[in-house]
Amino acid sequence: MIAQQRILSLGSLALQPNQSANAAFQISWTILRVVAGVVMIHNGLDKLANIESFAQAYVAYLGLPFPITLSYMAAFTELIGAPLVALGLLTRPAALGLLFTMLVAMYHHVKVAGLSIPYLELSALYAATFLFFVVNGGGWFSVDAVLANLLNRLRTSQTAGKRASLEDVFQRDKAGSAL
Repeated sequence: MIAQQRILSLGSLALQPNQSANAAFQISWTILRVVAGVVMIHNGLDKLANIESFAQAYVAYLGLPFPITLSYMAAFTELIGAPLVALGLLTRPAALGLLFTMLVAMYHHVKVAGLSIPYLELSALYAATFLFFVVNGGGWFSVDAVLANLLNRLRTSQTAGKRASLEDVFQRDKAGSAL
């Protein structure tokens, strides 16, 4: 029972977004999440369109091992993680994967062109956006927030049920000792 409570608490904590009572902020947070997730999907599709070319031009160029495997990992991180971010489902882990792909992209751009802003700007903006979601979660209007609320209710109802059963035991013990 205690282990189940801990799992529910950790699950709720991982899914619960940082809170701001400002509705306009939450709406803009949602718009940013949906737009960033939706526009990121094409990057994964582009990689899969010619995985060998991407692996040679980007991954092998960086000297990373297993360029084809890492290219598929990057593509599927973008194809799976981006829609998850857009929905606000498992936002933090999805955004973390996307953040790592953007950091590798930034490293590639620096290696190719130095600290040239035109090469870095898009991957840097994506990286900053996904870092925001790693830190803050999906916001009020996300599947994560709905799941966190359900987990909180489940935990609260379990705690209330446990409290009620302890009160019953106390009352029975009290009645038994009165005899």
